[in-house]
Amino acid sequence: MDKDEDLDLFREAVADARPVRDPGKVLAERPKPRPLPIHSQRDEHAALEETLSGPDRLSDELEIGEAETFLRTGLPRKVLRDLAHGRWSVQDRLDLHGQRVDEARQAVVQFLASARRRGLRCVCVIHGKGHRSATGEPVLRQRVRTWLVQKDEVLAYCDAAPGLGGAGAVQILLKSS
Repeated sequence: MDKDEDLDLFREAVADARPVRDPGKVLAERPKPRPLPIHSQRDEHAALEETLSGPDRLSDELEIGEAETFLRTGLPRKVLRDLAHGRWSVQDRLDLHGQRVDEARQAVVQFLASARRRGLRCVCVIHGKGHRSATGEPVLRQRVRTWLVQKDEVLAYCDAAPGLGGAGAVQILLKSS
């Protein structure tokens, strides 16, 4: 068979064919789902469970005193100064208003883990000033600061800027991922 015979056979085979009417839609391929990092999720869940179920490395009742700042040993004071002067922009916030201590602790641990996963460096935890507590004293203020000192990923913290909650919030600098 030569090319002309092939072409004639093809034309004969499709002689009754009609063009498909254009529906006016573009059928795009759906993107493939991203793979699930199951092992990483299991590891993070196990670490979270260990943090929440195990005893505190420091007592919840530990008095940090009136110190409103924290700087991880070995870091220059400039890191804390930059944090306090707003040279780091807050990338996410967690509001603990209305939460009990155990709920707040779990929320803080999960929030910090999420921030690290997302590569955030500066976050803010709003704990309130204690005006609505039974004693009128801030319940979560010192607890949050105690928990932060225990977390290796926390490099520094200070009271948040007035626009972010002032003494009712803490601005936190995290290690880079």
